[in-house]
Amino acid sequence: MTLIDFYPIVPEIFVLVMASLILILAAADKCPSHGYVPAMLTLAGAAVLTVLFAGLGTDALVRGLFIADPMGDVLKLATYVAAMACFAYSRAYLREHGMLRGEYFALALFAVLGMMVMISAASLLTLYLGLELLSLSLYTLVALQRDSARASEAAMKYFILGALASGLLLYGMSLLYGATGSLELAAIAQALHGQSGNTMLLTFALVFIVAGIGFKLGVAPFHMWVPDVYQGAPTAVTLFIASAPKLAAFAIVMRMLVLGLPSLMADWQMMLAVMAVASLAIGNLAAIMQTNIKRMLAYSTISHMGFLLLGVLAASIAGFAAGMFYVISYVIMTLAGFGLILHLSSKDNEADTLDAFRGLNTTHPWLAALMAIVMLSMAGLPPFLGFYAKFFVLQALVGGGWITLAVVAVLFSLIGAYYYLRVIKLMYFDAPVEGVPQIAPSGDAAGLLSANGLAVLGLGILPQGLLTVCVVAVQASL
Repeated sequence: MTLIDFYPIVPEIFVLVMASLILILAAADKCPSHGYVPAMLTLAGAAVLTVLFAGLGTDALVRGLFIADPMGDVLKLATYVAAMACFAYSRAYLREHGMLRGEYFALALFAVLGMMVMISAASLLTLYLGLELLSLSLYTLVALQRDSARASEAAMKYFILGALASGLLLYGMSLLYGATGSLELAAIAQALHGQSGNTMLLTFALVFIVAGIGFKLGVAPFHMWVPDVYQGAPTAVTLFIASAPKLAAFAIVMRMLVLGLPSLMADWQMMLAVMAVASLAIGNLAAIMQTNIKRMLAYSTISHMGFLLLGVLAASIAGFAAGMFYVISYVIMTLAGFGLILHLSSKDNEADTLDAFRGLNTTHPWLAALMAIVMLSMAGLPPFLGFYAKFFVLQALVGGGWITLAVVAVLFSLIGAYYYLRVIKLMYFDAPVEGVPQIAPSGDAAGLLSANGLAVLGLGILPQGLLTVCVVAVQASL
């Protein structure tokens, strides 16, 4: 190995050093601005380094542990932007709840590092290490509000079910290693090409791997942790969990299944189809019954991840690009939605119930308009971003011959539109509830919220640019 082999991992090294430095300064109570400014500068610096070292090739680097390709670069840049938006939206909330500390930003940066490693993993080893770094950081973030029994309960549920998922995934990886004799995804794909022996062993390995990935994605029937964690975690942490890690989850599906196990495509396509339909059904039907908006959006997430799987199982460039477009669109919508919940919350009242949105148009018309844009987009109505995200996935499904699945997806989307439109009805046609305080965001968060909401509309009107980026990135990486 030469020094140039390490150039593509310079962003990861930078984030690791800065996160460690912030943690040390926080322990000494000498962290500037409680870690907020250093964390934002770290993400900005990582973005600059990612752009500078982009395009150095798609070959597996650093002894086959790491891969640098356009898809990874785009997903990393989206991860940085999502994390920066999370920090900006969360700052006032963290201050009010006594959580604005360097430890929060250090843990979030370690989670971002785990996402970066997952996104560029070329080996089962680095993929698992990145996944565990992300998971352990998120478990701790959920429990960071130490005096909250609800947060502690959510963290325990998340940890126990996450450990189970990690065990399933690790066992599947060990079976795969036993069948192929390699940890490198490219070598595994080559070893399985045309292989007819050990089919039972490979089937077992694939079942455990898909189950582990299903837990991490939060898709049915492995979704049980999502509503409890979303509702129990502090809203600032819920925002972080609901957004950036989904980009890494998409990457792990692409690296593990599409790049590592293409010869088992017929098997994992059927598994993903079952999980996708179950997620659409459970997510949309269960969300209708919720009165807590964080829990409602949790079930919404389950249904959205089902749509994401539909794009991947189409098993074409159009399908993979549609899946990438969908996950980026989902993150943009989620940032705006949870950002609005954050800034309607006060120290004494979390705006996590649907009642908190009653009559919002009367008190804060602009915030109501932004929330309406987000809800209409998540429902998949034109001309918003969510419509084209679903349209491109359905187009790829029909092009791949999965017409029945496309019809099922449309039907469940129609059912899901009910609970999104219910939020709009509460904001515009109901009177505000007495005793529920509503505050408006101020400063940089207010401007960012407006830009975020308008991006949902603008990218819906002009989606071709983002779609082209996704298509080019996927084509160059496969």
